Amino acid sequence: MKIDLTDTTASKINKALVQGRRAIGTPAVGMVLTLVIVTDEENAYDALKAASDASREHPSRTLVVIKRVSRSPRDRTQSRLDAEVRVGADAGTGETVVLRLYGEVVDHAQSVVLPLLLPDAPVVVWWPVNAPLDPAKDPLGALAQRRVTDTYASEQPVRDLATRSETYTPGDTDLSWTRITPWRSMLAAALDQVACEVRAVEVEGEEFNPSCELLAMWLADRLDVPVKRSLSGGPGLTAVRMDTNCGPIHLDRADGSLATLSIEGQPDRAVALKRRDTAELIAEELRRLDPDDTYASALRYGVDRLKAAGPVPKSDGRARLALPSPVEAAAKAPAAEATAQAPVKQEPPTPEPVRKAEAK
Repeated sequence: MKIDLTDTTASKINKALVQGRRAIGTPAVGMVLTLVIVTDEENAYDALKAASDASREHPSRTLVVIKRVSRSPRDRTQSRLDAEVRVGADAGTGETVVLRLYGEVVDHAQSVVLPLLLPDAPVVVWWPVNAPLDPAKDPLGALAQRRVTDTYASEQPVRDLATRSETYTPGDTDLSWTRITPWRSMLAAALDQVACEVRAVEVEGEEFNPSCELLAMWLADRLDVPVKRSLSGGPGLTAVRMDTNCGPIHLDRADGSLATLSIEGQPDRAVALKRRDTAELIAEELRRLDPDDTYASALRYGVDRLKAAGPVPKSDGRARLALPSPVEAAAKAPAAEATAQAPVKQEPPTPEPVRKAEAK
């Protein structure tokens, strides 16, 4: 059921929600949270579809805030709020309200959203695109317990990651971090199978992919070893190679769906590691509403501390990492120092008669 409201108010929208629930025969409210989506007209359909799919696992009231910027100076002074109320089959397992803001009300979106929040229920704000650099200080972000952004959709993902580390507030999270959950689980399970010490790590993936950077920062932060960031043609993350004192551990995914886990002394195993869609990512984020301390620790490690490198030639999967281990580096240091301090032998000058004879 859909109810269209033009030039309306928050009070009329609430009345339309009650009217819609009664019309379909479900007057009770059984939703667990309020999901606020801040987006533009171009990306609203995809974001709303992902939220509707995620509502099967997390019944919620979804508020889609679309800020319509008028080009005419006369229209900018005319504030208007249009709403589209969806209940029943048109809204998944919850309720959906699409809010279109015009004029001066665009700068006061929090005043429109606040009366529509579910009472005594957590609030999650999601920016599919054009997220603020400091979500906690955004007027809408200040209403929420969790703030979800996606640096993959930004123009400069690596720079935005560095800014996020400076402005991080408990409750912030990123879908680029959510995308690497299967990778982190698989790598942790692989290290649990062996009693080895990791000496160096290489993370291979697309250039300017924030998920690759976050995985590299997480490994460097947790293992306290040098991590090299290598480039590949993708899609997304393609490989993680760990150099240990018991042999190499490799997790390679070349096609974006099936990966191969190689551990020294064990047969290679094929593992499912497909790229997930946005609905699965949002559903995972809505499962926990407490601050993600692991994400905060990895984010604060810093992108600038990773070792960058160009494309690495393909190997047989058993070669060790190009990065020297701490033992090798310590062994090479005295030899290099001795070479630098050794005096350079100079040949004696050739006598003048010999030079003339050679010239003739």
